[in-house]
Amino acid sequence: MKKYSFTSILLTFLISYSISAQKIRIPKSYSNIKYQKGILGIKDGKLFHPEEKVNPLYTYSRIVEAEKTGDKEGVVFDFKNPDINGTLVYGLIKTEGVKYPAPIFFKRTAKVKNGKAKIPVVRLKGKYDFVDWENTGKLQLGYRYINEKGQIIFDGKVNLKWDKEKGFTPDVTLIEGPFVTLPREDGVTISMKTDKPVMMQVKVGEEVYSDIVPLTEHEIQISSLKPGTEYQYTVLYGDWKETYSFKTKPKKGCRSPFTFAYASDSRAGNGGGERNLYGTNAYVVGKIFNYANHRNVSFFQFTGDMINGYSGSPDEMNLEYMNWKHTIENFWQNKPVFIGVGNHENVERIFKRDGYKGHSFYLGHIFVDRFPFETQSQEAVFAKNFTLPKSDLTSEDGAVYDPSKRTIDFPPYNETVYDYTYGNLAVIVMNSNYWYASSTKDIPLTSGNVHGYIMDNQLKWLKKTLEKYENDKDIDHIIVTLHTPAFPNAGHSGDDMWYKGNNEIRPYVAGKPVEKGIIERRDEFLDLLVNKSSKFVALLTGDEHNYSRLVVDNNTKIYPENWTGKRLKFKRPFIQITNGSAGAPYYSLEKLPWTSSVKKFSTLYALMIFTVDGQHIDLEVINPETFEEIEKVRLK
Repeated sequence: MKKYSFTSILLTFLISYSISAQKIRIPKSYSNIKYQKGILGIKDGKLFHPEEKVNPLYTYSRIVEAEKTGDKEGVVFDFKNPDINGTLVYGLIKTEGVKYPAPIFFKRTAKVKNGKAKIPVVRLKGKYDFVDWENTGKLQLGYRYINEKGQIIFDGKVNLKWDKEKGFTPDVTLIEGPFVTLPREDGVTISMKTDKPVMMQVKVGEEVYSDIVPLTEHEIQISSLKPGTEYQYTVLYGDWKETYSFKTKPKKGCRSPFTFAYASDSRAGNGGGERNLYGTNAYVVGKIFNYANHRNVSFFQFTGDMINGYSGSPDEMNLEYMNWKHTIENFWQNKPVFIGVGNHENVERIFKRDGYKGHSFYLGHIFVDRFPFETQSQEAVFAKNFTLPKSDLTSEDGAVYDPSKRTIDFPPYNETVYDYTYGNLAVIVMNSNYWYASSTKDIPLTSGNVHGYIMDNQLKWLKKTLEKYENDKDIDHIIVTLHTPAFPNAGHSGDDMWYKGNNEIRPYVAGKPVEKGIIERRDEFLDLLVNKSSKFVALLTGDEHNYSRLVVDNNTKIYPENWTGKRLKFKRPFIQITNGSAGAPYYSLEKLPWTSSVKKFSTLYALMIFTVDGQHIDLEVINPETFEEIEKVRLK
């Protein structure tokens, strides 16, 4: 019999305790995800699929939070990784007296080598100093990082102080925003982010609103204002200030005309340059928001697939989100943007498939929504990046399929599901990619939700919310938006709410399939919209990279040939409008049972502008690149 010393026993215990302490709790909603010899993985019979650790080169902490120091010539960047190489393009930003500040890039560039670069700001003096930094002693420098392959990775800015003796010193910088969020009749919330903790102030008229303590993430509520009124606001931090404007919401029930815009799917496209600004098609989405601004819309609804996503790294997702937010900053600094989540916003735990010999990354791996859900799920990362309305819908915990009443085993819905009003319009924003596991065929093994399926608690919330507005005399119209079409038309016939007519597709919870299949759940969803709500106007979706307007009635074929289940009868026609034309690669029209009910289809980039005027809603669809009209139609 072997003898063990007290020291060796203690050491073994400490090692075991350390491994145990580092273990992440596996939600009970999943199945076959286990630890084996301290390694997280999926147990599949005799196979064990271990988690694959991801470490992308470009992340928020490396690129956005690059260390910046100054010297007598300029500013030095340290991106904290020697593999980061390429070029910095740079230029001054004029903020005083300019409505939409942006860098004017200089003719020379700075080299990024082994993760470090130096911008010689002294070159921007004399005839190049259009912001007068040589006299004021301060300047805002814009920069663009382009990697060695020519891909644009990030557009950023840094505030600099200058002294003849000391040279340049980086100062607190507003790296995100300010954004107009959570509009109300008596005010708004101004959301923004700084690179260092600071007491941010917002001045409206003679009133000054402020943080209570120094922060980096700021949400300052402005109040006591008049409805439907435009105000200038100035953000002040340290020695810096920027001025923009916002307009408060009209009184609820106001029937005065207004316009709003809609689009989705701006993830990176083909063609290089700004069409792929690390995760987003900045070229197209920038044009869309600039045109919406030109048309003076009151707000913008954007529902999903803003970015490439599908990442195992929340840190990488944060960088992609930042690129999207920067691209639309000129609009958002003055008008609210409401955002819904799509499948490409997915943050995943990635497991390497044991025994797979092929070269496909997708087939060689298994994916589930990333946990811990409270901090790393798709829903949590999305909510961390945006300031949006909140509903009373918490999660799918408590549903009939909840595996444990004592523990939290589903992601929080957070700000991925909510509703808001503007005048006599109500908008309901849903999440059709909640708890999404992108490797659909593996869901019976791991459990998880499929693309396009609305789970029980969210469906109950929708029913309650529709009833609320149905009984509200101030609301005449209801728009519902979610990323996934009820009826795909081009590119997604194999999923969305159709899956080629396969009703067996459904979520699994703790290894068990839920009761209703995808087509049954689609019908329950549509029954609420069309048959239970007289005020519902249209479903706005994305996912498919085109524009289509579909009108479905009882003469439209919406079931597979062998369907033996219940058939939904519509009390009135159902309108679905898909606009996934904000820059993602296009899809062409497919032949499906309901194709003859497609009233308009286009693969052009598209911006939808709605005019709500009393009891009527008109839609105008424009190509923001050429201003070509795609269609005009009265919806109600």
